Amino acid sequence: MNYKRWIFIAIFLFGVGLIFGLATPADLANLISQEIATLEEFGDTVASLPLPLVAILIFAKNASALAISFILSPILCLTPILSLTLNGWLISFVSTTVIQEKSLSFLLAGLLPHGIFEIPALIMAQAAALSFGAMAVMAIFKKEKRKLLSPNFKQNLKYLLIALALLVPAAIIETYVTPSLLT
Repeated sequence: MNYKRWIFIAIFLFGVGLIFGLATPADLANLISQEIATLEEFGDTVASLPLPLVAILIFAKNASALAISFILSPILCLTPILSLTLNGWLISFVSTTVIQEKSLSFLLAGLLPHGIFEIPALIMAQAAALSFGAMAVMAIFKKEKRKLLSPNFKQNLKYLLIALALLVPAAIIETYVTPSLLT
């Protein structure tokens, strides 16, 4: 299967997560709001660090999540599937809460500047992980697919590296631009 199809599959899974986030009951929203408050305290701690270190930490967290998903993808593609659906769910769930508590413009100011880079990076990297994971699983069961595994890995590693490169401007924007838009 070519990479373009994996992109569409990744977008579909991300969209499924978005829909589930919108359908999350309000009772669960209240419970999770308490967890978000704990995360905000952690965010305050991170905000006290020097900005270049914050950007590096944001990049490292996002890059490691994508790399781990790629590495674990041969385990039935579970990690990329969960990553796409959970990230979609989290974005729409938090977005609904932010719109209710603040406004749509506040949400867009907080999400769009770095999300323009980060969301495509997520989808690209997870499409590469799905492609590699599916090929690895097929190579286990079909001997003729084994010779395709190495070229598939190399091609998808290139897509992963492009996605990781997109995380650099995302981390910089999230660190330096987004906070100024939210004040």
